[in-house]
Amino acid sequence: MKMIYNVSDKPKMGQTIVFAFQQLLAILAATIAVPAIVGNGMSTSAALFGAGVGTIVYLLFTKFKSPVFLGSSFAFIGSMFAAFAGASSTALGYLGMILGAVFAGLVYVLLAAIVKACGVAWINKLMPAVVIGPTVAIIGLSLAGNAIGDLGAAPNADASFYLCLICGLVTLFVTMLCSVFGKKMLKMIPFIIGIAAGYAVAAAFTVIGISTGNVALEIIDFSKFQNMQWVPEFTFLTAFGGFGELSASYIGTVAVAYVPVAFVVFAEHIADHKNLSSIIEQDLLEEPGLHRTLLGDGVGSMCGAFFGGCPNTTYGESVGCVAISRNASVVTILTTAFLAIIASFFAPFVTLLATIPNCVMGGVCVALYGFIAVSGLKMVQGVDLNKNRNLFVVSVILIAGIGGLSISFGKVTLTSVACALILGIITNLLLKNEPDDEE
Repeated sequence: MKMIYNVSDKPKMGQTIVFAFQQLLAILAATIAVPAIVGNGMSTSAALFGAGVGTIVYLLFTKFKSPVFLGSSFAFIGSMFAAFAGASSTALGYLGMILGAVFAGLVYVLLAAIVKACGVAWINKLMPAVVIGPTVAIIGLSLAGNAIGDLGAAPNADASFYLCLICGLVTLFVTMLCSVFGKKMLKMIPFIIGIAAGYAVAAAFTVIGISTGNVALEIIDFSKFQNMQWVPEFTFLTAFGGFGELSASYIGTVAVAYVPVAFVVFAEHIADHKNLSSIIEQDLLEEPGLHRTLLGDGVGSMCGAFFGGCPNTTYGESVGCVAISRNASVVTILTTAFLAIIASFFAPFVTLLATIPNCVMGGVCVALYGFIAVSGLKMVQGVDLNKNRNLFVVSVILIAGIGGLSISFGKVTLTSVACALILGIITNLLLKNEPDDEE
């Protein structure tokens, strides 16, 4: 896949801002969803601010050579719940989340030190294309249910499923048409055009519904403008009040909840960067190096949690946006980070983005997640699937991942992606000495 803008390219200022806005749209829903799910008064604006700061930190550590945005990590949602569950107050819960992110970040620092000392050759042997390709595909396929669920998601029980589906499909079709048949700029911003088209259709239905009193037509929830959060409520300010309640047992609880998850996310970190490497045709594990991407991800998570409570991670949505728009310019990612920080203080803008219906974002995500899955399958193109060994490795990963195999140990959950990857690695090692077929 030939990039229109490569990593070191710098589009014109006006274009860069538009491209950055598209990246922001791609990562926004998931980034603000995490604090909304965890609740306990967490601020979505602060999470957006933290994601911007975390991304800047990541770019600094990777020497501005890895074009991906860091957003709120879903993998740590259970850990964040555990931090609040063991806390005697909200302030201590916030402090626990920050401490947990520090523990997870230190795991990344440790892994980065090991990689720096031992190199990445062992990782390439442990996770060759036959393992990492289907694993990347699973990252996209595991999100397929979310995309389809959002495609027809209604904002209220009375809203029409079919109208929501129409809005989602309009978004998807316009996105595809712009990407395939668009000229120059249109081809590079298909998400913006697609979301705008879907939002316009949804807005038209909603206005008609409000004026006629027909709730079934109300696809957009404009009531969100009535309770706008004008100033982000930064988590770390509240967390300072929890130091007086801190105890060794609580610190242990937080460590147990966060540290194992960090090792799980490490596997997904490698898969994301292998995927991005194949898209931009530059091996990020070699340059800037896996140790740098790990440090950027780990320290970026600490910073993201310090400001917004949520540990950050590299986003597949961002990678998908790079693939579809064919814009790998790291300047775009940096601008997206600054745009996220600025937007977190501008309530009408954040609220406007928050009113984008799930069905519209679902239309975009069908394309985004699909591209992630396909990019993983492309990695398998050079693999000889006539060999039973390779066939078994790919089969195990795909079935375990699509089937949703996950394992929980107390508060720690191995996701379907992690389980599929681990099974794939084990299978590949068991069958690595497959004998040649005898005539």
